[in-house]
Amino acid sequence: MNKLQDYGVKENYIIEAKSFPEFELGRVIAQYKGMYKVSLENGEKLAELSGKLRYEIDESLKLPLVGDYVLVSKNQGNVIINKILSRKSVFFRSSNEKKDDKQGIVANIDTVFICMSLNENYNLNRLERYLSIAWDSGAIPVIVLTKSDLCESIQEKIKEVESISAFSDIILTSNKENNKEKFKKFLAKNQTVAFIGSSGVGKTTLINELIGEEILLTQEIGKNDKGKHTTTNREMVISLYGGVIIDTPGMREIGVRDINLDKYYDDIEELIKKCRFSDCTHTNEPGCQVRKAIELGTLDKRRVENYFKIKRENSYDGLRGKELEKQKLDHMFKEIGGMKKVRNFIKDKQKRRGY
Repeated sequence: MNKLQDYGVKENYIIEAKSFPEFELGRVIAQYKGMYKVSLENGEKLAELSGKLRYEIDESLKLPLVGDYVLVSKNQGNVIINKILSRKSVFFRSSNEKKDDKQGIVANIDTVFICMSLNENYNLNRLERYLSIAWDSGAIPVIVLTKSDLCESIQEKIKEVESISAFSDIILTSNKENNKEKFKKFLAKNQTVAFIGSSGVGKTTLINELIGEEILLTQEIGKNDKGKHTTTNREMVISLYGGVIIDTPGMREIGVRDINLDKYYDDIEELIKKCRFSDCTHTNEPGCQVRKAIELGTLDKRRVENYFKIKRENSYDGLRGKELEKQKLDHMFKEIGGMKKVRNFIKDKQKRRGY
């Protein structure tokens, strides 16, 4: 019995591994603090990084992730990870404080299920953030709307989600029905999927249903529909249909730096290119195609505002302290000429008042 095949190994990784005959191919199936669990052909082993690999890694995104294919060597009871093979896809989030801190979530997934519940967790801006990152990751996003039995305006919510879905599939689930068949086509043998979303949206409950037993712990959500962090480690499990599933910790906030917005906001980016002025702020300039589309009703104002909010976060990447604060203030006062004019305006006003 080949355990590695149970965890969805694809032929291209088997071929890539043959270039390094001194090592054995494995797949990371769980991640803990400083340690990993790796599936090999003959079983599962705990693993740690080799000293050489640890030295070469200069950012957290290059650390092994659940879903990664790795080359290992034996070391008594455990194994040593010597190399991470090329990634087909990688889902990561960025810190809003640290310059280079991109936190990898999962790697080599075919489909990413973005879960959002239809109660107080419902938030289109957050969903757009997940979608923009998912499309940039290399995986195919599918939107999962959970707890539909708690929603009194399902059709209205579905229509809103469809308007921003970028043609992603939408799956509606309920705690009061069997949901397994809705996911079957995504969970065929050799397929890897991941569930992401805020805490308390029901990811773990869904995964337990799809693997046929309650391996993963669940908790009741707290007051005001705010979820508790049930999953604390990333872990890969085998579904009823042969495909493998990765559960991820709930994320209340998700940074969006360094992602390519073209893939999800391409309609807005195309309109910006057609504005009369290259430095158009899309507020009051003549010939602004973005404002025109909003006025005509072909572009949603909320979506545009969310796009520019994400765009600003990207522009703040790498800035620290006063430099970051200056850029934020420059943005706030851009339509009246930036901070230099604002400072001059304040000085003139103070002089007139005799300060």
